[in-house]
Amino acid sequence: MKLRGAVALVTGGAVRVGRAIAVALADRGATVAMTYRTSSVEAEAVVRSIRKRGRKALAIRADQSDIAQIRAAVRTIERQFGRIDVLVNSASNFYPTPFLTATAAQWDDLHAVNLRAPFFWTQAVAPGMARRRRGVVVNIADVSAFNPWTAYLPYCVAKAGVVALTRGLAKALAPHVRVNAVAPGPILPPPGLSRAERRRAAAKTLLKRWGSPDDIARTVLYLVEGSDFVTGQVIAVDGGRLLS
Repeated sequence: MKLRGAVALVTGGAVRVGRAIAVALADRGATVAMTYRTSSVEAEAVVRSIRKRGRKALAIRADQSDIAQIRAAVRTIERQFGRIDVLVNSASNFYPTPFLTATAAQWDDLHAVNLRAPFFWTQAVAPGMARRRRGVVVNIADVSAFNPWTAYLPYCVAKAGVVALTRGLAKALAPHVRVNAVAPGPILPPPGLSRAERRRAAAKTLLKRWGSPDDIARTVLYLVEGSDFVTGQVIAVDGGRLLS
């Protein structure tokens, strides 16, 4: 898979890690479609940035929890650009859910966005990829899938599901569509994290620092065009956090 001339869809491509991925794909020559839910201003800014690079771009509002909107967005992109060669399931939500007070609504919300949506985005793009015998899917998981945080258990369980989904989809879509995942570690501090908490998080990595969204974007690029013999894998980009 070469990105020059390819069409890529990045869910949640307006902000944070998703934005870095969308821009990196465009810099490699891809036409980029992205989805957003509330970040319309940010999404349009990314579209303008990509178009200034001489690439085509499109932003579509889509609620990750609404399967009908997922399917409609894919149809829109395929009508406008003809196909989808690369899907990056980056959209996510994340907030504290302490075990003893977590609600069913929170559980359902976190799973709908972080696990169910990647399943149905992939289901929507897979027929076209299979028909063309060409496609790559990259899911954004999380190191908490392997080392869960007790204050965020529903989120962690959903991301663990993304790991299983990645491996299952690699089997289901072989041999013409490859499916892999990236599991970020400390990449972007969540809002409200104090300097002391940031220092403690960095100290827990082997590299003793935070990473950046560009570290994730570069890993996505590798999984798309770095090797055609990698599928069903999860790459932790965590500064060695899982080993420390």
